[in-house]
Amino acid sequence: MNLFEKTGKMALGSRLRLMTAKVTEDAARIYELYNIEFSPKWFPVFYVLSEEGARTITEIAIEIGHSQPSVSKIIQEMMAAKLVQEDRNSPDKRRNVVSLTKKGLNLSGQLGVQCADVDAAIEHLISESRHNLWEAIAEWEYLLEQRTLFKRVQEQKKIRESKDVQLVEYEDRYQTAFKALNEEWISSYFKMEETDYKALDNPRSYILDRGGKIFVALYNNEPVGVCALIKMNDPDYDFELAKMAVSPKMQGKNIGWLLGQTVVAAAKEMGASNLYLESNTLLKSAINLYQKLGFRKVVGRATPYERANIQMELVFS
Repeated sequence: MNLFEKTGKMALGSRLRLMTAKVTEDAARIYELYNIEFSPKWFPVFYVLSEEGARTITEIAIEIGHSQPSVSKIIQEMMAAKLVQEDRNSPDKRRNVVSLTKKGLNLSGQLGVQCADVDAAIEHLISESRHNLWEAIAEWEYLLEQRTLFKRVQEQKKIRESKDVQLVEYEDRYQTAFKALNEEWISSYFKMEETDYKALDNPRSYILDRGGKIFVALYNNEPVGVCALIKMNDPDYDFELAKMAVSPKMQGKNIGWLLGQTVVAAAKEMGASNLYLESNTLLKSAINLYQKLGFRKVVGRATPYERANIQMELVFS
């Protein structure tokens, strides 16, 4: 179809709906062909009841992947067609249990012949095609369960926008941004502490002159993220990843990930055997980022920060 050739894969949903509409329209005609008064949308519910017997609406909804209101509506339509009835013999009167009527059970036998013909027709269609749509649908269902289309588009958006981010090493002209970005995020969740001011007010003497580094993320030449690699005077750890902050208006552009990767790479380049950091479990996104970078929780470390309730390390192999 020319429209979909023009729109490309962006119109996937529209194309699938159009195909579904065509198949559903044919399904209605097929029931007429076999002189069966039946709506195609009833089939999943009907199949569960014919194969498994009486079920609650909740059980049916879970089985076929529909919402309870949707199943309730279908049940009401099937009751009107005298195919389904409430199971009044159910021992649990609090649950709405339904089953097939005698008419429904008879229809189940009639549908067997039709289903065999439909299966054969679809198998023939598969044999004529280059790709097995039935297997492809199962594969797509599995993949979308692992990661939804929304999540996949969100990731591509991050990748595209991150290409406009430039990472540079600290210069004195970025001192104001270094402090402001950190103050902004710290104050959003906690309170500024004395150790914060030591690093933020004097980044050159506190971090750079001691053998550390600071990286700045620029978006359209504007500082939007920062992160420091601080040389530690500690027998267990070489460097600390600290003072990572990203402007709230730039969240979702992979900037934290880019900064983290840059700091890890710099630590390796400087001969570090490990990397240490302190954080707070309230910051779930930050903890997820650190874990993605390879950091793992450690215990038994003292900290100068009141807000820190988790310490993590990354050991380079």
